[in-house]
Amino acid sequence: MRTVTLEGGRRLTQADLNRTGALPADVTEAAERIVDDVRGRGDAALREYAARFDGFCPADLRVPPEALAAATERVDPEFLEALRRAARQIRDFHEREREQSWFTTRPDGTMLGVKVTPVASAAVYVPGGRAQYPSTVLMDTIPAKVAGVGRVVMLTPPQRDGSLSPYTLAAAALAGVDEVYAVGGAQAIAAAAYGTESVPAVEKIVGPGNAYVAAAKRYVSGDVGVDMVAGPSEVCVLADATADPVVVAADLMAQAEHDPMASCYLVTCDPALPARVEAALATLVPQSPRADVTRASLDDRGVIVVAGTLDAAVDAVNVVAPEHLELHCEGAMGLLGRIRNAGAIFVGAWSSEPLGDYVAGPNHTLPTGGTARFSNPLGVYDFQKRSSVISYTPEGLLADAPAVQTLAQSEGLWAHALSVGLRRRLAEGGTYDASDVHRVAWPSDLELRGEARDA
Repeated sequence: MRTVTLEGGRRLTQADLNRTGALPADVTEAAERIVDDVRGRGDAALREYAARFDGFCPADLRVPPEALAAATERVDPEFLEALRRAARQIRDFHEREREQSWFTTRPDGTMLGVKVTPVASAAVYVPGGRAQYPSTVLMDTIPAKVAGVGRVVMLTPPQRDGSLSPYTLAAAALAGVDEVYAVGGAQAIAAAAYGTESVPAVEKIVGPGNAYVAAAKRYVSGDVGVDMVAGPSEVCVLADATADPVVVAADLMAQAEHDPMASCYLVTCDPALPARVEAALATLVPQSPRADVTRASLDDRGVIVVAGTLDAAVDAVNVVAPEHLELHCEGAMGLLGRIRNAGAIFVGAWSSEPLGDYVAGPNHTLPTGGTARFSNPLGVYDFQKRSSVISYTPEGLLADAPAVQTLAQSEGLWAHALSVGLRRRLAEGGTYDASDVHRVAWPSDLELRGEARDA
């Protein structure tokens, strides 16, 4: 791991973090070509890419409903019980996120509010092939179901023999997935966004994937809703002299073993801790079945930040804005209010990040690459739309119309002012002549300025 020492008032910068940044141009261009092709040719293109990239294209892309329903009987009871425990706690947490419509009434009778409506359909992308992520199925499906989404589909690539993991299917059955399609990659994102003969389009696409999936999601965003454009996983451990270096090392490894591109950050105000953690890593990494992946991540993407004070260390954490943040500090809860940027915060030495990955309840689909500065974990709110509701009475109209007309006149928008002015005249008990309504629209002699005068 590379060490950055903050001395003499120096603050951590983005350049210190060794992040990869934007998606590579070749990946973006390839993903966009695939999306355009599937959008134009539908199933024919989808099947060609599935055969090429997934290594298999089933005759029917949709997994039979009976296979989904029977999936829980094909897994061992211990796994199923763990899955049910996770599902219960994920659902309980996300039930608390559900937003409700609300309305308020002014003294003049004007009613204002927000109508909350779930999206009608959503696609959950779940990585497949060599790795299986039943936990992601729960994390991405349950919030959609809590929100009230009527149709939730799962997109996941098959294994080379054409099968889907029974563990992934069991999670889908337990979470309430309505349809499963055995297709992955950018082509799956295109199918969900625009629809093909086999895959009906949806209104929202969520879930993590490789760089091609991320590039495709970014490309279709705007035509369909997406949750985020996620990058490699990352963790930041903020630790002081009370931290156990072996536990800290294990927590860094828990992210590093995901991907050689995963980023691991250790931020500390104890100058002796980094050497102790690196000694622990030297002992633990060789014992890991994923030693090569773990070592590559730590060597290439690992950064140790040594700050002079705890305040400087907290400031550095906010610059990192990590996907996962662990607080291995004395009085960790007292630091919570000073953390501005993090996807998920694990407070205290007992709060292992893998608890959040699987069973704690909060979502593990989180902002990466520093985007926690402005974005959120996946939640129920991602599957709900808000519509403003506005209902005026004559009294309310008379109270607000003069201000509307003045502002519309200042912007040179005559019909805006007329729309309100006609109603104002009627609410006052008057009449108007449609052939001469200029004074109805602009009752004042307000001098127009700038672009408004030229309109």
